[in-house]
Amino acid sequence: MPRKYYSKVSYGLLITVFLVFFSPLILNIIKNGLNQNIILTGLFLIILFGFISHMFFKTEYTIQDNKLKIRCGFFTYKPINIQEIKEITKTNNIISSPAASFDRIEIKYGKFHEIIISPKNKHDFAGYLTSINPEIKNNLITN
Repeated sequence: MPRKYYSKVSYGLLITVFLVFFSPLILNIIKNGLNQNIILTGLFLIILFGFISHMFFKTEYTIQDNKLKIRCGFFTYKPINIQEIKEITKTNNIISSPAASFDRIEIKYGKFHEIIISPKNKHDFAGYLTSINPEIKNNLITN
């Protein structure tokens, strides 16, 4: 039976993205008023922000058939074989990843692979992975 974990969402991060997108547009409207270019730019930014918001709220991690499946909005990642996971560690790395929060964990797997994610309940998530593969070094226990 699959077990699904949703990404923790950092609303501060989402608000920052909103401000970066729309502050220049609002300032331009105040300075120059509305015109066709500003309306088209605004529509484009609304669509783009909707796409980003969808990715924030539809990021999920599913554990099924000894695989960790990661979905970020419309995108899916190659499943990770849980038997290949070596280590789970808390990280503050801000690199782009399928994580909608800065409260992140790093999963090292295979020979040199790693991925950063942000499950809402990272301790339960890591515990479930280690129940499947007891060889995983779970560094969240001490964090």
